[in-house]
Amino acid sequence: MSAKYMYYDFFAGGGMAAYGLGSDWRCIFANDFDPKKAESYRANHHPAKGEFSGQDVNALDVATLPRGAQMAWASFPCQDMSLAGDGRGLAGERSGSFWGFWRLMESLVCDWEPTPIIVLENVAGTMSANGGRDFATLLKALSSGGYVFGPLTMDAAHFVPQSRLRLFIVALHKGYTIPHRLAAHGPSVIWHSPVMQRAYRALSPALQADWVWWSLPMPPPREGALADLIEEHPKGVSWHAPAQTQRLLDLMSPLHRERLAAAMTQGGRVVGAIYKRTRKWEDGTRRQRAELRLDGLSGCLRTARGGSSRQTVLIAEDGHIRSRLLSPREGARLMGLPEHYALPEEYNAAFDLLGDGLAVPVVKWLAHHLLTPLAAHATGNATEPAYERALQVNLWG
Repeated sequence: MSAKYMYYDFFAGGGMAAYGLGSDWRCIFANDFDPKKAESYRANHHPAKGEFSGQDVNALDVATLPRGAQMAWASFPCQDMSLAGDGRGLAGERSGSFWGFWRLMESLVCDWEPTPIIVLENVAGTMSANGGRDFATLLKALSSGGYVFGPLTMDAAHFVPQSRLRLFIVALHKGYTIPHRLAAHGPSVIWHSPVMQRAYRALSPALQADWVWWSLPMPPPREGALADLIEEHPKGVSWHAPAQTQRLLDLMSPLHRERLAAAMTQGGRVVGAIYKRTRKWEDGTRRQRAELRLDGLSGCLRTARGGSSRQTVLIAEDGHIRSRLLSPREGARLMGLPEHYALPEEYNAAFDLLGDGLAVPVVKWLAHHLLTPLAAHATGNATEPAYERALQVNLWG
């Protein structure tokens, strides 16, 4: 079956958005200037000539973009937005590449060919970067380009055993109406975090007028836990020597050691995830700690850049404790990627790809319940009665 809708994928990485968008969508242009990510994109998607560009977004010319896309997806770099970054936000060299993308979108608007739907994806810290000013700047850019927008906070933990909260801003050009069932009168507990609601209240009345509370259903309970994805004989990593595992235990706070001991008394196999973080110790000094979680989830996958620690798997069974690094394939499973997804051979390259990537089931939920219905309505392909009941009130201020 041929795709009904077309999209651009900027900052595409390894092309994970495609797996969530599914067969209804076809990418007609993608870019990523990181050579290793570009290699992964090509290995997994085999793009036609001219479909993928390894150029920096700032060097792209709007004249080279194929026309007719219903959506532009932009997972612009998060480093300057994240808590681990340097706090420069949209003024930073990496996160500031958003402006190169936005230049292209503005050019399409000026040519009377605006892309109906724009999706921006980044870390949830975008909402508080620079005191919330960067978030407001993003929304102001969308508004000035003729778009209404609806931010959503979506945690991959609803779908896969990974704690991964991300911000998705779904914008629709004002030339299109909104199907009634896709907009709510206020925030939802699951998709609009308290931080987002505070950010909304801090906006100007003009930006609040362009805000849409997108309505998505509650996902079903997640099936599966971290333990279900762990391999006994993983590729690319080895089990630690006993001394390395003991070192991890020694780095745990008394509270975390007590949690592990309590879990082990319950019997059976205990599987946890560890990240090393700098914390204040009992003597007041700041040193490394090994923080253990035993809730069936991994921590958020990270890139290897910037000194971020690697995530460790800890398994306790029959009084014996083992540990090792999370393997790249296990990381791919935590992102909801198919088993055939080709990963870089080098460990750090694999986690640079995964840590910057998209959790596939999150994109799939967003596409099924919002993006595809919006595209169907914008192109006149909607057939369900609910699509036909467009929201005719003045949403544009």
